[in-house]
Amino acid sequence: MGILFALLAIPAAARAGEVRVAVAANFMAPMEKIVPLFEAETGHKALLSFGSTGKFYAQIRNGAPFEVLLAADDATPEKLEREGRGAGRFTYAVGRLALWSRQAGLVDAQGAVLRSGRFARLAVADPKLAPYGAAAYETLGNLGLLETLRPKLVQGENIAQAYQFVATGNAQLGFVALSQVQADGKLKDGSAWIVPASLHAPIRQDALLLGKGKDNPAAAALMRYLRGDKARALIRSYGYDI
Repeated sequence: MGILFALLAIPAAARAGEVRVAVAANFMAPMEKIVPLFEAETGHKALLSFGSTGKFYAQIRNGAPFEVLLAADDATPEKLEREGRGAGRFTYAVGRLALWSRQAGLVDAQGAVLRSGRFARLAVADPKLAPYGAAAYETLGNLGLLETLRPKLVQGENIAQAYQFVATGNAQLGFVALSQVQADGKLKDGSAWIVPASLHAPIRQDALLLGKGKDNPAAAALMRYLRGDKARALIRSYGYDI
């Protein structure tokens, strides 16, 4: 009883912990909205790092101190789980690919601009490191345009860099994550074509509780929070399916 009273006397903030989270670059915007809600409701703090899933995989294998991985695919968390580096995998979002231009009216609703030649550069993410890059290449292949457009491709290391190429005008258009250009169900600016899901393999994005976080209550709390109604509603508002 004495121990119970002692625990109750400790403020929640004093009992709260921290969790280090590796977050796929496409999920930056929704995660930056989710974290303040998570911290306010649980008292825990989430320390975020953004990057490509392929690079995170290499860093985790080399001992990086991440406790939760929010990947841009399901293959990487599955591989890490098979290697004994994590558990508790689940799909927190299904991503959508978009062809986007900062210029209003350049990208039409069917993506016909890809066949028009009215652009000099098309930004894509590295397909070896970024699942959205792989989806972009797969889409171009299924449209029969990959070899035609290959000379115009400018490749970013991850989807955030592909977005920056377009946002800064270094490419007139590019394949990005829908979540980067949409908020509250609306396109933020420019013009876009939401790529039909039938043109590439599903972009299932899985979360994984990594080995370094298995005894951390803050890590477990974040995994639970991402399954909750508030987080899921926010994730959907950025164009993801769940």
